[in-house]
Amino acid sequence: MTFVSITVCVRDGVDWVDGCIESLIEQTHRPLEIIVVDDGSIDGSRGKVESWQEHELVSTILQEPLGLSAARMAAVNQAKGEWVAITDIDVRPEPDWIENLLLASEPLEGENIVAITGRTVFNRGDDTISIIRSSEVEAKYRSRSRITTLANGPCSMFRKEELLAIGGFNPQWYHAEDMEVSLKLIAAGGVIIYTPRAIVNHVPETGLKRFLGKRLRDIRAHVRIVRHFPSRMRRGPGFDFIGSSWLVLLGLPAHVLLMAALFIIASAFTAGGMNEIVNGVNAKAMMILLVIYLTWFLLLLRNNIIQTMLRRPITTPIVIISWSIALWLGLILGLVDAMLQRRGHGAR
Repeated sequence: MTFVSITVCVRDGVDWVDGCIESLIEQTHRPLEIIVVDDGSIDGSRGKVESWQEHELVSTILQEPLGLSAARMAAVNQAKGEWVAITDIDVRPEPDWIENLLLASEPLEGENIVAITGRTVFNRGDDTISIIRSSEVEAKYRSRSRITTLANGPCSMFRKEELLAIGGFNPQWYHAEDMEVSLKLIAAGGVIIYTPRAIVNHVPETGLKRFLGKRLRDIRAHVRIVRHFPSRMRRGPGFDFIGSSWLVLLGLPAHVLLMAALFIIASAFTAGGMNEIVNGVNAKAMMILLVIYLTWFLLLLRNNIIQTMLRRPITTPIVIISWSIALWLGLILGLVDAMLQRRGHGAR
């Protein structure tokens, strides 16, 4: 009969509010409360949230646009449960989501379980973006161990007392608040458990602009995470949910090298034919560049992205290059944030 508080935050997600809250009400576990925070929506979401206040399980918090960490913390401070679950407005948890999280909360010998995280299944549409995102997330979960370093934002539950003891979600953090708080809990001696049976379904992630914006924010925030938790300070299995990001990051330089190799070939033909390629420095440079590019491409064969590339041979390379450019831009912005001590770099 463990009391659980489920918290969900929304800013401008009017089309998702009803579906998410309905799936939370349908949870098989009781006793339960649902706290919905509207973080300054201007698209009609606030009215949707307010309309749910009459339901016996639902309470609401309406605030100015203060950010996801501030919204999550407002819900945590109001929560009455021993465990506080967090999810996102664009997911639909399975009815037994909370039940399965609680089943995984029984510790093995010596474990201080402070959080349990489930599995997010990204639904797939007909567009390249949703296929890539669905495949990438599926690959991340396939190799995940029972003890993990990340209580993912859409599908996790925290012991409230332990969460408050490390300060909860800091409103100064920019993005990746789930990773930051997870690593703080681990540093304090806690253990985070992954259970694949606790499932939430994510709406298809569509639209190149939205996809690239999220990936840029991910790596920009990751710079802060690495600064706050360098490898010498981290406990546990390390970052086990990075997925293909570092491989995609190499996509831009890999294609620059490919263009350089093709330029050498074109220049050789212009200068007098194949002999210019076969002989001398041109041949060595071309082979080195091609080998580097092929190595990167072969690494993609181990990732689900290549399945999308085979199905969408024209649009997938465009997405990968755009994705790589977004990651490089996010990395640069993250380093600038670090130098200027902004967007959470000075907050712990």
